[in-house]
Amino acid sequence: MQVNSPTWGEPDNGAGDRLGDEFGAGVIIRRVEHRGELTLDIPVDRLLDVCGFLRDHEGYDLLSDVTAVDYLGYQGEVAGYWGGGSDGRDINHYSHSGKAAVPEAAGPKRFAVSTTLCKVMTVTDGNHRRLRIRVWLDDNESISTLISVYPSADFHEREAFDLMGITFEGHPNLRRILMPDDWGGHPQRKDYPIGGEPVQFSDEV
Repeated sequence: MQVNSPTWGEPDNGAGDRLGDEFGAGVIIRRVEHRGELTLDIPVDRLLDVCGFLRDHEGYDLLSDVTAVDYLGYQGEVAGYWGGGSDGRDINHYSHSGKAAVPEAAGPKRFAVSTTLCKVMTVTDGNHRRLRIRVWLDDNESISTLISVYPSADFHEREAFDLMGITFEGHPNLRRILMPDDWGGHPQRKDYPIGGEPVQFSDEV
């Protein structure tokens, strides 16, 4: 039985239904309900319209975060996961420890950008809701900034640009926020080179 927080209540499936009524059935590509939270996958070109509707008509007055995930190499044998037996990874081998299951397939493209919206001031206590809107991007594919709808998206989007290389079209100040301006690449991408400095372990040094 799912136990939900008395503060956040049940997943807001009604909002997903009303999005379909407003924008057509194709606006919801997939619904995922997990641990009492609802994620709606939508086309990347509908993000601005959908978030504007959720703010103006559904009472989602707070953008909590914008996060990006790189699913490169997610399917099949994934480093750090162990399936057990001859077809899995040996947890006794260096760097091969991890969960005892290979994850399910991710989405249709390499990157997922999730926007978490909340109803906070527009509802009474006990009726707060949390909703995750997710879009999928290929490498070098851009996404619209949400600053015109939720100004708090500013630094979240800059972080996703800095560390993952996601471009937010229309962002007024899309530059690095954590790494130095002249840093090469985006360090949270799965194909980013690890690198390192040689270290000598010797009694003579």
